[in-house]
Order: sequence, then structure tokens, then C-alpha cells
Amino acid sequence: MPVKTDQTGKRWVELEVVVPGTPDQVWNAMATGPGNTAWFVRAEIDPRVGGEVKLDFGEGAVSVGEVTLWEPPHRFGYIERDWEAGAPPIATEIVVTGRSGGRCVVRMVHSLFTSSTDWDDQLEGFESGWPGFFAVLRLYLSHFAGSRAASFMAMKPAAGDSLAVWRRLGEGLGLTGADVGERRSWSEAPEAFSGVVEHVHQDAQQRYVVLRIEQPSPGILVVGTYDKGATSHEAAGGGTSVSVNRYCYGADADALGARSEAGWREWLADTFA
Repeated sequence: MPVKTDQTGKRWVELEVVVPGTPDQVWNAMATGPGNTAWFVRAEIDPRVGGEVKLDFGEGAVSVGEVTLWEPPHRFGYIERDWEAGAPPIATEIVVTGRSGGRCVVRMVHSLFTSSTDWDDQLEGFESGWPGFFAVLRLYLSHFAGSRAASFMAMKPAAGDSLAVWRRLGEGLGLTGADVGERRSWSEAPEAFSGVVEHVHQDAQQRYVVLRIEQPSPGILVVGTYDKGATSHEAAGGGTSVSVNRYCYGADADALGARSEAGWREWLADTFA
């Protein structure tokens, strides 16, 4: 969807997703540090207006914001003032609304107060990036809600066109041709796993597979590629990046996550040198 504008100069994108769970469960996932860690990225959130928000995207990439809305279990908002060099602050508002049947609607809005179009590609990038994480959110709330969680994000630039990189990723993990509902397993590096393919996405810009891991321990794995040249703003830099998002659940989540992260980072460095 295109970036929306109004007469005040505000520019924004918005998304809605229906997820399982009560408003309290969904609020805990969206507005707390442990909750965000369980489906998005490692996070710390001071639960009050004026409190600090830290989102850790790995390898020193930490975005810091300030809580601007705190109305549990329905409205949460924060502002990031240094999210991109030279950019105006970006405000995020999340609204959780209960529905019948043990479900909630989550509405997320990212807003910039500027009449400039210079940052529209980034706003559209937020919009296209969230569906993959929302797929993880649904799985977390369906199977692991409230569990102790550890997670990490690892990324590696890769040489070659995006489709060739995607094929190399699939072949390297036994995921070539993966389809929803299939069971896949892998016994080699970076870690052994067995689970169910829950979601597959492919378009000109990004491709990814979401697996619900059953063995050796419960979790979620998302592997994918992102073509940086598929948007006009990023075309000058070009290139393809490979990403891994790994979520571990249970009492041993921290130890499992640490071992998994070390293995995946080494595998990415070797495979896409």
C-alpha cells in the first residue's frame, strides 16, 4: 500500500493483523521486552510514559526510543528520534482490540511528520517487513504464549543475484521447494532441527520460510533473503542480504539460544563468504 498523507504534513503506513489470544496476552507480546523478544527482536521496554525502548537487531544495531503511550492492555506507542541518519523522528502506535473467539486485532501505525518524500521507501519497507514477523507472532501466541524466550537476528551480505542466493540458502539447509504443511529436518551445521513449514513467502524483494521447530527443542526459525536493489531508494547500494531469525522457548531458552546463535553466525560467514 502507498504511504498515506494529510494536510498537516504527516506521512504514515498502517497494518492490521488478527492474532489468537486475549488482550492481555497480546499486550504482553507487543508492549513488553520479553514479549517482543519472543517473536520480534531482543527488546527492553520500561513500562511507563517516558520509559526507554531498546530494540536489538544484532551486531551492535540497537534502536532506542521513548514510550509515548502506555494504556494497558490496549494502546502502546513510542518514538525513535535517531532511527536513520538525517531522518525526522518516527512514531509507532500499536492498538490491541479484543474480538470474539479468543482473538485480537492488532493495528500498527508508523508515522513521520514531514512533507518530504525522501523517507517513503523506508516507510514502505516497514510495511513490507512486518508480515514475516506477524507470522512468527501468530505461531508464538498459538503454541508458546507466556513461555520464556530467547532470540537473535543474524544477517550477512551475499554475492550474486537474489534468486541465486535464495537457492543457495535453500540447498544449504534442505529447504529447497519447501511448502506449507511439509515436515523438514536437517542434521548438519549450523544445528540439527526437525519441524513443520508454517509459512512461505516469495516476491521480487524478499523470500523467506518460517518453520515451527519441534526437535531438538521447541522454537521457530525464519530464514530468508532481501534484495536491496528492489526499491528505488536502495538501488544505489544494491546487493542481497541473507537473514536468520531464531526463537527458542522453555526453561533452557537462554542457553539454547546462545549455542544456536554462535552456530548460525559461523555458518552464514562460511556459506556466504
